[in-house]
Amino acid sequence: MQTRHNDFVNMTPSLTMEKSFATSTFAATPPHKKAVARAALVDLKEPSRALLTECFRQFGIESVSISSDAAERMQREKFEACVVNMKGGAEPVLDAARSSRSNSRCVIYGLGGNAQEAMRYSKFGINAIFHEPLERPAALKLVRATHLLVLHEFRRYVRIPVITEVTLICNDGRRVSASSIEMSSGGMSIKTAEDLSLGTQLEASFSLLTLPRVTVKGTVSWRKPKSMGIKFLAEDDRRRKVKVWIDSYLEN
Repeated sequence: MQTRHNDFVNMTPSLTMEKSFATSTFAATPPHKKAVARAALVDLKEPSRALLTECFRQFGIESVSISSDAAERMQREKFEACVVNMKGGAEPVLDAARSSRSNSRCVIYGLGGNAQEAMRYSKFGINAIFHEPLERPAALKLVRATHLLVLHEFRRYVRIPVITEVTLICNDGRRVSASSIEMSSGGMSIKTAEDLSLGTQLEASFSLLTLPRVTVKGTVSWRKPKSMGIKFLAEDDRRRKVKVWIDSYLEN
């Protein structure tokens, strides 16, 4: 996969994961497809389990319900995705998935948590969150936004949804706490309560699973309430570390 530094130019607010959480309408669903990937639904109760099973089925992803032996199964079986209840004992399952050779790059969804709760598990690289109460239109839209990554159709997927802690250091000395929404080699979308103006110059510091903390210069390229986009400066060679990480993520 070839990823260009200006991929982020097209990462507008309307295309971010953020919108998928808030959207209350959804177009006609596609016909059922033959399952080609598996998603582990760990310790989910009805009706959430049934709803997510149907959502994944729309995009050719088979759901497998797992309960007490979840960590063990994540070590010995191959799954392309995993949904974990953020309010339960998620850490053993996440640790088993990320330490497993076959599941270390599976797409991990949290259920029922928020960005702050996801920060507790940031070292495991939670990719996206299904918010509760779980509603079909929003859940279906989130699966639609991420299913290409689950199905390994990487040539059509240039952004990686991932939730991790981000520190913004503005040129005026301000330090802003944020969490990432999506990442590309050209920039990132973030969630923050701070209101930074368009064009604000800053440095973004973050880590991504196997990528140690990296700091990259950038500017605010778009913003809306509680979220904004950061475009990495092309002349900052440190952004190449992000590109290498993304390429590795997609290849494994």
